Amino acid sequence: MLYLHDVWINWFEGEENGYNVCYFHEWRKDDGVELLDQVPLLYISEALFDYIENDLHDLPEDLMQQICERAYVRKGQERKPLEYAAVVTDGNDIIAFDTIGYQIPVRKSRLIPRQEQLAFDMIKTTQPESFNFNERDIEKEYHILSMEPRLIHGLTRKERNLKQILMIALDQLRTTNNLEELRYWLTEWDPKQYPYIRYMKEDRVWETLYEGVKHGWSNWHEDLCAKMIKGQPFLEKMWEMEQETKQNTSNLN
Repeated sequence: MLYLHDVWINWFEGEENGYNVCYFHEWRKDDGVELLDQVPLLYISEALFDYIENDLHDLPEDLMQQICERAYVRKGQERKPLEYAAVVTDGNDIIAFDTIGYQIPVRKSRLIPRQEQLAFDMIKTTQPESFNFNERDIEKEYHILSMEPRLIHGLTRKERNLKQILMIALDQLRTTNNLEELRYWLTEWDPKQYPYIRYMKEDRVWETLYEGVKHGWSNWHEDLCAKMIKGQPFLEKMWEMEQETKQNTSNLN
């Protein structure tokens, strides 16, 4: 089995979409970066890699057995085993995961570029391992709180997080489904449509609003988000945290 040593890890917990597991250039000063003293490196198929990176389903049992207590985290002078953790690659991309004792990849992390390159070099003369993995008929389902990658593509970490806050606010708006509220927020988003908005029914207003805001990110999106979350302490706190964060400028690489 191949192993990587002294691996810097920045865990993102409970992320089913790989686009929310940030690459090194988006790590932040207040992220909880930790050091893995040792971690197994597995060269796997593209299908299994995508399954691990972009979902939270059960991992193959034979993969779990192979990595059981083979990874160690270093905290001060203490070396502690992780029950099920590994770095996996399909030869094109790399991701680390830790199940924290479960059957699913609860925590995921990218690697720093130097260690990514080392992993690619290590698998050059090997073939992908075969695991008891059936490309099940599990079709990835995207929705307002788990957006399609094409709706996120090109956004920075801050923009992705702000967009997630906006989607939570929109989801709440849709759940309430108050016609006057819907019309108000569509007017805020697109005032030019006001002469038509007042004649629209709930479904039409909602579809017009969602179709308008779901693509990309702009100052108009940010302005709408700031207005929609007013008076909602939880979302306001998330918003404030994003405004205060700074990108990491460490020299881990």
